[in-house]
Amino acid sequence: MTAETKFPVDQDILTSFSKDRNEPQWLTDLRLSSLEKAETLELPKPDKTNIKNWNFTNFETFQNTAETAELSDSAKALIGSEDDAPNLIVQKNGETSISRISDELKQKGVIYTDIQTAVKEHSDLVQKYFMQDAVSADEHRLTALHAALLNGGVFVYVPKNVEVELPLQALYVQEGNFGLFNHVLIAADVNSSVTYIENYMNDGEAYASAANIIAEVYAADGATVNFGAVDTFSSEIITYVNRRAQVSGRDAKVYWALGQMNDGDTISENTTYLVGEGSYADTKTVAIGRGTQKQNFTTNVIHFGKNSDGQILKHGVMKDAATSIFNGVSKIEHGATKANGEQTERVLMLSEKARGDANPILLIDEDDVTAGHAASVGKIDPLQMFYLMSRGISRREAERLIIHGFLAPVVNELPIESVKERLIEVIERKVY
Repeated sequence: MTAETKFPVDQDILTSFSKDRNEPQWLTDLRLSSLEKAETLELPKPDKTNIKNWNFTNFETFQNTAETAELSDSAKALIGSEDDAPNLIVQKNGETSISRISDELKQKGVIYTDIQTAVKEHSDLVQKYFMQDAVSADEHRLTALHAALLNGGVFVYVPKNVEVELPLQALYVQEGNFGLFNHVLIAADVNSSVTYIENYMNDGEAYASAANIIAEVYAADGATVNFGAVDTFSSEIITYVNRRAQVSGRDAKVYWALGQMNDGDTISENTTYLVGEGSYADTKTVAIGRGTQKQNFTTNVIHFGKNSDGQILKHGVMKDAATSIFNGVSKIEHGATKANGEQTERVLMLSEKARGDANPILLIDEDDVTAGHAASVGKIDPLQMFYLMSRGISRREAERLIIHGFLAPVVNELPIESVKERLIEVIERKVY
């Protein structure tokens, strides 16, 4: 247990904040109890990454202000027209500026709304899932802080037998030294399907701040959820992001397509619990580090269900003096017979000071299973560079081609086309 920690928020401020938002009593109580726990809980302990001196409360305010509603041109470019994105929510510093969902989905009973509206209009349904099985508020200091200071995010509910054909899209923009505590909650009922895509970015001049992001996905029998994300916070923002799925349903499936493109120090956890028989998880992650940033990416697929199948594929590129840890954990619990867990982590380093560490881990507590892993860490092959440059290609362009070729096995396999396109754009900007 650590010594008591003080935060720039107290019980009175939280109570007033919750009251101003007309939140149900259960959420107010959760906020207050979580803040109390956060004062004594320890920070998480990501493998091989010391975060004791990272300032996860380095923000001026966590309360929404109307003055921040206007979006920059770069943010507007990600939105497109209403025809391009009929199901869209845009938030800046937790305040919703755009919220739309097609009449067709409304008629089918699909809920897609900001988290503030959801806890008022669908309180019982949100409470059923919010920080229950996938993530708990009392896991460590950062989950407790998240529950206490929640100030943005969305809620998605897809009823039984409903297929959402067009993706639900979200843009979350942070400005100034606002502390963003964003929560995404997706519940897919029996035999439903949905694709959700989110982008995180900064607007305006960058200031030192913190982002604390949690996403929860719940998939019932036969449900399919595609979750795509591209994170592009600036170097001034320290980020904790935790995306988890509770795949409880028989033959339920969750696909993750994650672009981890922040420029600041980042701790990222992506965990999928395969509980249902025949449940399936596929996680594809691309990450790029530059400057002096430190990052830790941990992907867990934990098998409880029989015949469950988990796939992990992660590729990262490190340049300058960036350091990153890539951990992949396939854990097969006792009783998860016929389960299959496969994973691959590969890291490419572009400079002498860049560091990458790939750690595939298999934890098997059942005999009748299959599992495998592969990992590699290395620098650009000088023979590849020589071959390309001998054909008249510049060093810069040769490096560019090699990097794209290295990331292509992940990028090309991403199940969401718009995420793929956005990632290619960000890769070009980050590496060159």
